[in-house]
Amino acid sequence: MSETILLRAADAEVVSDAPGSDITLLADSNTTDGGFTTNRATLKQGVFGTPAHFHTRATEFFFVLEGKLQVLVDEDLHTLEKGDFLAVPPRVPHAFGPADDSDADVLVTFTPGMDRFDYYRLLDRVARGEADPKEIAASSKQYDNHYVDSPIWRAARGQ
Repeated sequence: MSETILLRAADAEVVSDAPGSDITLLADSNTTDGGFTTNRATLKQGVFGTPAHFHTRATEFFFVLEGKLQVLVDEDLHTLEKGDFLAVPPRVPHAFGPADDSDADVLVTFTPGMDRFDYYRLLDRVARGEADPKEIAASSKQYDNHYVDSPIWRAARGQ
């Protein structure tokens, strides 16, 4: 990264992939010379969260700012609390959502950086009915987001 990045809260773009699930876009790979991508996920209690998925190139980091986050890592469920940190390496299936009894506010970072902001914008358009959900599956290679079925995660999330 060759330049300092400063993004004021008032200038950050916020998208939503479901009611009660906001994603604040902080720094994408095009602004970090590919070094990292980071966003803030604010998840209200009762939100499903992400389906199980993996990335082929990036490690994904989670740092819980407030609340509790339930995370699936491969076939293990964990509950992260304020101040907890988790790193998920490439190719490891994972999913996350707020714990049953809590909201969750989480800093999420990928390294190396991935072009993720357009993916989050696609999720936002799908949630608003402005794009077809099939576009998400069709974009898996482009955004290095590969969904997998996880009966463990579905059961943990009540589905």
